[in-house]
Amino acid sequence: MKKLIIVLSILMFSVGAFGQTSENQSDSVQRKLNSLTQQLGTYQRLLNQNKLQRKQDSLARIDLMKRIQLLQESDKFNQVSLREQIREIELRDSARNAAQKSKILKLRETIKGFVVAPDEDSLFTIYTKLGPIMAEERAVNVSEKIDLLIRDDYFFVDSLYIDEHEGTVDIMYRNLIVTSVSDWDALWIEGESKESLANKYRETIGTFIVDQRNRSTVRNIAARFGLVFLILGVAVLIIYFLNRLFKGLQGWFVMNKKKYFTGIRIGNYEFLPPERQLDVVVRGVGILKWGFFALVLYFSLPIIFGLFPFTKHWAETLMGWILSPAQNILLSFWNYLPNAFTIAVIYVITSYLVRFLKFISHEIEVGNLKITGFHEDWAMPTYNIVKFLIYAFMFVVIFPYLPGSDSDVFKGVSVFLGILFSLGSSSAIANAVAGLVITYMRPFRLGDRVKIGEVTGQVVEKTLLVTRVRTTKNEDITVPNAAILNGHTVNYTSSSKELGLVLHTSVTIGYDVPWRKVHELLIEAAVVTDGVNISKEPFVLQTSLDDWYVAYQLNAFTDLPEQMPKIYSELHANIQDKFNAAGVEIMSPHYRAVRDGNAITIPKEPNGKD
Repeated sequence: MKKLIIVLSILMFSVGAFGQTSENQSDSVQRKLNSLTQQLGTYQRLLNQNKLQRKQDSLARIDLMKRIQLLQESDKFNQVSLREQIREIELRDSARNAAQKSKILKLRETIKGFVVAPDEDSLFTIYTKLGPIMAEERAVNVSEKIDLLIRDDYFFVDSLYIDEHEGTVDIMYRNLIVTSVSDWDALWIEGESKESLANKYRETIGTFIVDQRNRSTVRNIAARFGLVFLILGVAVLIIYFLNRLFKGLQGWFVMNKKKYFTGIRIGNYEFLPPERQLDVVVRGVGILKWGFFALVLYFSLPIIFGLFPFTKHWAETLMGWILSPAQNILLSFWNYLPNAFTIAVIYVITSYLVRFLKFISHEIEVGNLKITGFHEDWAMPTYNIVKFLIYAFMFVVIFPYLPGSDSDVFKGVSVFLGILFSLGSSSAIANAVAGLVITYMRPFRLGDRVKIGEVTGQVVEKTLLVTRVRTTKNEDITVPNAAILNGHTVNYTSSSKELGLVLHTSVTIGYDVPWRKVHELLIEAAVVTDGVNISKEPFVLQTSLDDWYVAYQLNAFTDLPEQMPKIYSELHANIQDKFNAAGVEIMSPHYRAVRDGNAITIPKEPNGKD
């Protein structure tokens, strides 16, 4: 145990020492970088001061020379004094130059220059900036300009010339400045002035361009064409082996189709049968094969074009067609990640909020949660409305984070779709609003037997736009919600359980049949009818006394409104049976009275007995 503790202590000490060493090394590198930065800043300030001092000394030297010329022969003593001053200025200038070169030699040991290297051939090195252009950018610009001159079919080396200015010496080709050499550039090259350094650069650039152009001789062109055929041969071999590989893969899928292809099912729906699944995979492999063929040929072309100087830019263009879009896509994806994360967070919060509301609505619907004044059948419609509003609000929130949402095209399409929706959905919106109103009016529920206009049947579906009613003939009739809201609706089910639905039918009987007898027969027919609630006594109303007959209305209670057609049919049959058994004709007699002693139709006994 002690040994284990000792080993762990040694390991911890080693890790701590290594971490401390790494930290010390990092601090050391950072201190070195800071030191180099300070040295460069100090050197730049000294150069500026030396340049200003040299300019002042130059002006003083000119002034002294003028004064010497103005002095007469008698003023030899003054001339000697002035010449001594000039000599002192020259000595100070030499000392400054020596100090600058000494400092530059020290800086060259630590500061890295940037090589001018067109076609990866090093020509010369640039150490200093020129105005606002840094040394690295200067090297890149010079390399690009030399590449342009190499591709110029009308280039002549004699067209490169030197153009001297006050602060720089420019190497020119026609109207193009290939590069500029300043005093600072010359200081970094020992023993050179800016004029001599510019001439060396011109000779180097001219020689390099001539050498590059000489590579396009007949022998080089023949060798390059040989490489072209070699590259094409390699591409053909790759395509050949790829073709065999993909054909073998397709054959393997066919041989093992029973093992790996069982179809794709979504619930009870077979999305892809096994044969169709195999066909999709085989076709996908074929498409992938041709895609690889195209890639092999496409990447062969830049290699071939890169062999010839005059087609080299074609190679860069071809590669750019693939690399630039891929780079843009990856950068766009990377830059879009914060917005995508924001959208994901908003969507997750909205989803959980909707789930919570669905749970509350379900509890209200099944009766576990009671809210005073809020009916249970309102729960799910209200949930759907609130869910729609929440998702609409979510879309409004995430809209600014969608890619391209700030583009004019996206805005134009959005406005167009909005106008199209507004103009083409006026009736749909009216039905939707009517559906919302009907939901909270509660004129009927699913399963109720209703009469809407001329349609009588059972409500089988309620949606935001329409209501579907199934008649006794199993006909599904779709009624727009706007028509329901504008018309009237009869609900046979809503009060049938508590109060009972009153079924009523009428018969007309002549005055010769006592009304008490008619009442008795009608009530007996109602009592023996299945579906009639006998706990509530049927009753008869005499609705009218017409010229030749009396209209009787039988009223019977039922709590089975969905069986109304069957109950009515059985009730009518029982009425016929009872009246026929009693010898009473169900008809509406018409009389023509001729008072010749015929018998009148008044019953003999007031109670209906003969």
